[in-house]
Amino acid sequence: MSLTFKERIHERIDSLSNSEKYLIDYITKNLKQVSRLSIVQLSMKANVSTATIVRAMQKLGYSGFTSFKFKLEEEYAKDMSFTNVEDVDQKIKEAVEKNRREVAETLRMLDRGTIEDTIQKMIHSQKIMLFARGLSELIAKEMLIKLQLIGKYSEMHDDPNIIRTMSKRIPVEDLVIFISLNGKTEELVEAAENCKNNGVSTVTITTNRNSPLCALSELSLIGYKSRMSYFPDYEVRSRLPIMVIARILMDAYVIRTQQKEK
Repeated sequence: MSLTFKERIHERIDSLSNSEKYLIDYITKNLKQVSRLSIVQLSMKANVSTATIVRAMQKLGYSGFTSFKFKLEEEYAKDMSFTNVEDVDQKIKEAVEKNRREVAETLRMLDRGTIEDTIQKMIHSQKIMLFARGLSELIAKEMLIKLQLIGKYSEMHDDPNIIRTMSKRIPVEDLVIFISLNGKTEELVEAAENCKNNGVSTVTITTNRNSPLCALSELSLIGYKSRMSYFPDYEVRSRLPIMVIARILMDAYVIRTQQKEK
C-alpha cells in the first residue's frame, strides 16, 4: 500500500533542505488551496522556485507536482474539493482526443489513388512550387527542405505579391502545391486561377473540400478539420491534419523515387 502524504513527510523529512521543508509546511497548512494551484502559482505564493517544488515532490516519492495533486485527490476525495484539478484533467483529455480524432479521420479520408497521382506529378515535374500563407508556411517549409534534401528542384513562396506575380509565369512543366487550411486565402486562389488559365498542374492540401482552391486544383488532398478550437478569437486552428498529409505525401514520394532508381 502506498504511503499517504503525511506518512511520506514523516519518513523523509530529514532528506529535505530548509527551503523544501518550508514548502512542505506551507502545503500542509494550505492543502485545499494548493489543490487548485499550478506549479507556477504555488511557486509565487510560497515564494520558492519551481525547481524546489519539483525536488521536494521527488524526494517524497512523487514524479512531480501534478502527480502529487492526483495522489492528494485520492487521499482526500471525501473531505476536500478537487474540482479544479478534475476539470483541468478532463479538458486535457478532450484536447488529446481532439488531436487523435483529427489524425484518425484524416487518415481515413485520404484517397490512395489521389496520393499516387500526386506523387507521379511530383516525379515528372521539372520543378515543384510550394505556395502557402500564415501558419501553413511552416508545413510548406518542411516540405521544401525535404524536397531539396533528396535533390528535387523546388521553391517555396509566402509573400502575397510574389505569389500573385510568379503564378502568372510558371511553365507548364512545373507543379504547384498549395497548402491552405481553409482553401480560401485570396492570393492563393488568384494564383490557382492563373495556373489553371496557363495549363499548369496544381495540387491543394487543405481541410476544406468545398473551397475555391479545391475547385481550381487538379488534385486535392483533404484532411479532417475539428470544430473545436482553443483559440476561437484568432485564425490559428490546428494544422495537424494538413501536416499529416504533407508528411505522408513526402514519405510516399521518397518511396516511389527510390523504387524508380532501383
